[in-house]
Amino acid sequence: MKDTVKLNDLLFGITKEDVQIKAMEKIGRRLTKDELKIAEKGLEAGLTFDIDAIYSAIFDEINDKK
Repeated sequence: MKDTVKLNDLLFGITKEDVQIKAMEKIGRRLTKDELKIAEKGLEAGLTFDIDAIYSAIFDEINDKK
């Protein structure tokens, strides 16, 4: 059987519910719509800030396993 890669499949995701769970843990309440927008901007900035370093670490590990 042939291994097929679906190129549009999501590798990692953070849902609004994931953020709400963390908010409950950290501040004891769910976030408002406006606060969720702030969280979204923060996550986006944090996840794209040094994506090249993350990719380098991933591919270094892959190359080390060969």
